[in-house]
Amino acid sequence: MGRVSGKVALVTGGASGIGRACASVLAREGATVVVSDVQDALGRECVATIEAAGGRAVYLAHDVTSEDAWVGVIAEIKERFGRLDILVNNAGIGLSGPVTEMPLADFRRQQAINVEGVFLGCKHGLPLMRASGGGSIVNISSVAGLTAAPNLAAYSATKGAVRLFTKSVAMECAALKDGVRVNSVHPGIIETPIWDSISMGLPGGANRIDLDAVTAVATPLGVKGLPEDIALGVLYLASDDSRYVTGTELVIDGGMTAR
Repeated sequence: MGRVSGKVALVTGGASGIGRACASVLAREGATVVVSDVQDALGRECVATIEAAGGRAVYLAHDVTSEDAWVGVIAEIKERFGRLDILVNNAGIGLSGPVTEMPLADFRRQQAINVEGVFLGCKHGLPLMRASGGGSIVNISSVAGLTAAPNLAAYSATKGAVRLFTKSVAMECAALKDGVRVNSVHPGIIETPIWDSISMGLPGGANRIDLDAVTAVATPLGVKGLPEDIALGVLYLASDDSRYVTGTELVIDGGMTAR
């Protein structure tokens, strides 16, 4: 316990799924957590749950595609806490389907949230993090950013972008010796609400993935992951335990990409 005590963390998309697990684990380990999302009711519920368990958290409404929103969120964090030590760029959506059938508007929306949201987080989070003496940025990518899959071209494009963007920003920070480390996390099949949208457009007209059945075939360990499995990896990268780790990717996928 206490691996991130005294630190202030911002988790985007923190109202549900992996983001919520990250917020809960970081709070459990001593961080003051800012949960940001566009799902206000779920975000406030997440904060209430953290506080009920003895943690410290606040909720901020936050559209990660808006630069003005980022400016406002970072300003609020600075005013309330005076520092930012951990940034988890988790907010994302999954839209799938054949590339010939995907509307350009959907492609651009996915890019805006999954890629531009990460860019804006780093752009506006870094100055406060540097002023705080350094810290850790963790960008949530996916195994889809490492390997190809049918009907996921647009999604994979966003997650591949996050991977290399992360490495480049890590090298910028290292060159400046600013004390900020930047890494990406690549979840495999994790039981989260994203599958309700990413499963659309499956061959044969299937509208919903049977995660247990897919996992049994696709994952060497044979079981799906849980949000906390990813959150514990994020905790490692957010903590001083990983002080010598930057510009790399942490793959948490039950062995999917090892074959």
